[in-house]
Amino acid sequence: MSNSSDNALEKLEQAIAVCLKTVARRPDMTVQYTPRKAMLTSSGARLPQLPHEPDRQDIAIVRGMADRFALRLALHDAEVHARHQPRTLQGMAMHEALEEARIEALGSRAMPGMAANMTAELNARLQQQLQQKGAQASEVDEMALALGLLAREKLTGQPAPAVAQPLLQRWRQHIETHAGVILQRLEEAVDDQEAYARMVHDIIMVLDPGAQAQEEEEDVGQRPDEESEEAGDVGEGDASEMEDPNAEEAAADGGAREQDGTRGDVQAALQQAQEQEEEELPQDGGDSDAPAPPPRLPFSNDAQEVGYRIFTTEFDEVVTPEELATPEELARLRMMLDKQLTPLQGVIGRLANRLQRLLLAQQNRAWAFDLEEGVLDAARLARVVIDPLQPLSFKQEQDSEFRDTAVTLLIDNSGSMRGRPITIAALCTDILARTLERCGVKVEILGFTTREWKGGRSRKLWMRRHRPPAPGRLNDLRHIIYKPADMPYRRARRNIGLMLREGLLKENIDGEALLWAHQRLLARPEQRRILMVISDGAPVDDSTLSVNDNSYLERHLKAVIADIEARSPVELAAIGIGHDVTRYYRRAITIHDVESLGAAMMEQLADLFAEEGALPLAQQRRRQHQPSQLPR
Repeated sequence: MSNSSDNALEKLEQAIAVCLKTVARRPDMTVQYTPRKAMLTSSGARLPQLPHEPDRQDIAIVRGMADRFALRLALHDAEVHARHQPRTLQGMAMHEALEEARIEALGSRAMPGMAANMTAELNARLQQQLQQKGAQASEVDEMALALGLLAREKLTGQPAPAVAQPLLQRWRQHIETHAGVILQRLEEAVDDQEAYARMVHDIIMVLDPGAQAQEEEEDVGQRPDEESEEAGDVGEGDASEMEDPNAEEAAADGGAREQDGTRGDVQAALQQAQEQEEEELPQDGGDSDAPAPPPRLPFSNDAQEVGYRIFTTEFDEVVTPEELATPEELARLRMMLDKQLTPLQGVIGRLANRLQRLLLAQQNRAWAFDLEEGVLDAARLARVVIDPLQPLSFKQEQDSEFRDTAVTLLIDNSGSMRGRPITIAALCTDILARTLERCGVKVEILGFTTREWKGGRSRKLWMRRHRPPAPGRLNDLRHIIYKPADMPYRRARRNIGLMLREGLLKENIDGEALLWAHQRLLARPEQRRILMVISDGAPVDDSTLSVNDNSYLERHLKAVIADIEARSPVELAAIGIGHDVTRYYRRAITIHDVESLGAAMMEQLADLFAEEGALPLAQQRRRQHQPSQLPR
């Protein structure tokens, strides 16, 4: 092994990194070469490690990946992409594949060298993807991949790699029959991401029935609002008198509501479909000829069976603790929580260390021997003495891949949690957040409750509208962001004390809270996403249940959980505080008191972070063993 070879490899890596930063216009970003999976992160880029003596193909693949990352940073507007992104899994996959094709086409046109590099990288990536998925690939993955390759052919004029031809043969006729005309026109808008995204939207509408149905429901749901505005302009006295007080309330409340796009996207579709149903209710007590269909859940094919509606989202809010309490009050509430933690400080420290070891244990390390470079292997010293020119006398430590992970803790802030349960929930939150962050896991802490008891302003509006039957959810939601995922825990530590505030805990509508947290987590860039719910049982809202059937909220919660567990990439788990929640969540444990907190959380995290093959054993142990005391 010569120093000249090392220097040449180092210069090559530096040249690739400089090129990436230059094209991306990010001179301060970090570029790392690692045996772990290559990816583009918020802080920089991670590229695959080149072999000691790379050939042309090895270099082209790494350069192609670097070029693709650089073009993504330079030509992609994340805000535009998110604004046009559909809410079905298939639609999201196709949306992403077509955007990748646009970015690659722009780079290939500007720099032919980039085109060759990205083709080599695409060929290697497709070989790996198709080999891993094989016969188990879903239609969602296959169609999105085929659609992206066809768009790439149209935009760059380059045929798809040979390894992907069998896939294209299966899907080419279907895609070109339904969306061939729009695909041909993509080239017109390739330089304008906004216009391109609108064309992509049209393609998704014809290829994804779920997205099309959801779009139709949203369009239908907007008509009643337009008709009511026109009626107000004409001057119908009774109608205008009834709506004016509501308009004043909305204006007064508008400044206090935080606009959250993720929550709004989910709830707007539900609200609009509900408003369409309300508009078509028979006014004279007779039968309606064209009843509006119930809304579809974002991840469900069986939404019609759920029939969940929302009377209005006008008074819902997403807030931070700073909007609900002064800094002095937050500091006082945090001191109250710290007093509860004082008797457990020693145990909490030991527990945090054990949890950290548990997570870091996933990064299994091994040594590769008989290498030509690395650390001198002491066991081979005799070989060196006998033959000083023997090259295979080195070893190198290797790390297994530990996927980037984000965890969302969703805390039930309902009135039934008052007292000891909310204290236990706050303790859970504090321990989990500190420990996971110490292990490099992004943690988001959210809470959910309602703004008022007995329906609040939503119920008053319903009464002013002459109490239409079956109004659906009839209360004002309050969703709380205690800690965003990218905020260090030390800055959000004081916010956790808000859970102990008198008057905060009211009703709980779990299904919509779960959808809200799930949508926020889907938007995260991490490879693995975990949603952990801390609750004390079934959803309860007296206002909603008084005008709907008794299982209305519970049925919606079960439908949302079933969809997430069956179809979402997010892993869902729950901790029941004093009540068994296994009838809702497939992966759940129950904590009855603080004494069982430590061991219960240990087992839950062991299940979540274990390899897939070990999950059944861990779950079986959990069922057989009921923890009773903290680990020593």
